[in-house]
Amino acid sequence: MTDVKLDARKPVLALAIGDPAGVGPELAARVITDPEIRAAADLIVVGDRRVLSRGAEVAGVKVAMDVCHSSRELRDGHGTVLVDLGHLDPVSIEVGVASKEGGAFALKNFRTCIELAAVGQAGAVCFTPFNKAAMRMAHPSYDDEIGYGAEVLGTNAPASEFNILEKLWNGRVTSHVPLSGVAALITRASVLKGIRLMNASLRDAGFAPPRIAVAGLNPHAGDGGNFGREEIETIEPAIEEAKREGIKVEGPFPPDTVFVRATKGAFDGVLTMYHDQGQIAMKLIGFDSGVTLLGGFDFPMCTPAHGSAYDIAGKGIANIGASKAALLLAAKMAAKRGRQAAAA
Repeated sequence: MTDVKLDARKPVLALAIGDPAGVGPELAARVITDPEIRAAADLIVVGDRRVLSRGAEVAGVKVAMDVCHSSRELRDGHGTVLVDLGHLDPVSIEVGVASKEGGAFALKNFRTCIELAAVGQAGAVCFTPFNKAAMRMAHPSYDDEIGYGAEVLGTNAPASEFNILEKLWNGRVTSHVPLSGVAALITRASVLKGIRLMNASLRDAGFAPPRIAVAGLNPHAGDGGNFGREEIETIEPAIEEAKREGIKVEGPFPPDTVFVRATKGAFDGVLTMYHDQGQIAMKLIGFDSGVTLLGGFDFPMCTPAHGSAYDIAGKGIANIGASKAALLLAAKMAAKRGRQAAAA
């Protein structure tokens, strides 16, 4: 089929089918058929028709959509479309096992979606869960989605990963680095960059003005220097500079209590210093509904915060909540950016 139409009145999301050995295909099939998502956005689904069909069979849904074989066949109009790259026979993949073939499949889908958004054919990128081990088998230099996205786009712009529940965001100053290396990366510049990016991303999602809390690095936020001086010498000066720029930010707060205040409505976002400092809290609060946003690019990139879930793959029991929330957030952000561009 050629010249597949997309509805210019709705935001268009490019959806990459994730790791084929995990829950990605079945979640893709379920979100494609979800009425709320189809009302909010048109989808360009990127993957292999055979993988999606197996996902639909596992999920117990029927997927009906136009199919093309290249992004060159897409044009403005109406519809949700599958770009069938024909690059993986699911028979070759063992469910629940990471493989180079599975990683290559997910990487090609992701790259294609990024390229679609880069040229304006999609307003946002979404993906069902990847498996980083499989991605590294196929692309040894693969670190994470932010690094790969920057590589594809050829950009060095500041970008960061945000974990999101309905009314609470979590950002972090450092991400996928060993814990032993975190303290050296906590600088005034890196903390200030994290605050600025969180402020901009929250505003992009409709918070005006966002209220940001910054966690300390050390127990009890250093306890006045008794347990470390990063809060005094690095984190607090960055917060004060951000305040002078007009950002509504407070801290540093003890890491073990800041989320208690945030969940009670005191803050819209919490900036933590390292990966697990925020991830553990957010996943305890809402594992089945958490969204990961890759912020700082020219377009939003969203995915469920959980992983490829090899332990339940193929059983048809994967919860759609986080994937659905990811696509709805991407649609909201893409629609807002579209309105802003039209008004400019």
